[in-house]
Amino acid sequence: NKRWSLIVYCFFKGIILEYVQGGELKTKSIDLLDLSPGTDVGALVEEIRKAEPLITASRKEQVIHLVLRLQEKLGQQEDHKFYLFKVLRAHILPLTNVAFNKSGSCFITGSYDRTCKIWDTASGEELRTLEGHRNVVYAIAFNNPYGDKIATGSFDKTCKLWSAETGKCYHTFRGHTAEIVCLSFNLQSTLIATGSMDTTAKLWDIQNGEEVVMLTGHSAEIIALSFNTTGDRIITGSFDHTVAVWDVGTGRKLHTLIGHRAEISSAQFNWDCSLIVTGSMDKTCMLWNAVTGTRVATLTGHDDEVLDVCFDYTGQRIATSSADGSARVYNAETKKCIAKMEGHGGEISKICFNPQGSRILTASSDKTARLWDPHTGQCIQILEGHTDEIFSCAFNYKGDIIITGSKDNTCRIWR
Repeated sequence: NKRWSLIVYCFFKGIILEYVQGGELKTKSIDLLDLSPGTDVGALVEEIRKAEPLITASRKEQVIHLVLRLQEKLGQQEDHKFYLFKVLRAHILPLTNVAFNKSGSCFITGSYDRTCKIWDTASGEELRTLEGHRNVVYAIAFNNPYGDKIATGSFDKTCKLWSAETGKCYHTFRGHTAEIVCLSFNLQSTLIATGSMDTTAKLWDIQNGEEVVMLTGHSAEIIALSFNTTGDRIITGSFDHTVAVWDVGTGRKLHTLIGHRAEISSAQFNWDCSLIVTGSMDKTCMLWNAVTGTRVATLTGHDDEVLDVCFDYTGQRIATSSADGSARVYNAETKKCIAKMEGHGGEISKICFNPQGSRILTASSDKTARLWDPHTGQCIQILEGHTDEIFSCAFNYKGDIIITGSKDNTCRIWR
């Protein structure tokens, strides 16, 4: 009696089954780590079907269709050259962040001017301005993969939830006693998490706007947080040098990841929720077992603070960027450094893989963003034109559009 719909979430290597059981919405993730341009999709889906009773015979064709679409995206040309498409004089004061919706049809910018703006990617036109915060709009996000809601976190200590279509403000979440500097939707789009300089994180119910749970235990500011794919765990990274793993349902702290000797800069789960990666001002990146909370490896090599870390969409590789002006790629299984990316003339504050895993994008204080081959560490392209440091960059889901945000108050679309 399980009624469910299948959604391909914005991770290249997995599908999520969403179904109703006993009146409750449940989700289950199936990884597709072995999918490659040469895979026999029919055979792969048959294998999944044998192991997964939720995928009935009548649903098999739909699943094959979706996996074929993923396979097609994986095979898309690697040698795409990006050109500057538009310079958006986005805000009257510096930008804080940029983010795409899943399809890449629109993106948002946050700013010191106290607003968040929604932009049409194809035309570069401003669609609407989200006004109401009384201080810097610092953290912004779409509820991908749905993309119909936007969350904004502000130095005014509140978080607001907006309609992406109309710009209407659904809720203002009040309760933090200091600036909100990070936020995230869970993948199921039922909760928003906010992290604050007040040392706490809070989980909020999207439907009724109520605070669900407060996560207390850090002794300094929380500057990073991340839900796992299934939505039952969340991690918070703090200036107290630790990362905490929490049970989303109860708000109970399950593990404290202790080992870094300086402030945490970023923390993330991999796709199958088995690993956590953390970056720190102590110049290292650490890999942790997400279930037991034990440290699996310390990834060394940088000569200065690690400012950003991320997994690729399969969770098989880790990329790190540093204040030393270099970036690195490590194999998550062997823990070995497989590529070094050198060439930036200043610190690299942001790093990300394209969804296909074939490119890495970095944003630097040297006013450029660069594209790299993660296998060789070779620089493929330099995106030049900003007149001040770039601190934010993102790929769309197809990997064929890039946005960069800079202290020069502009946002650039490259395609």
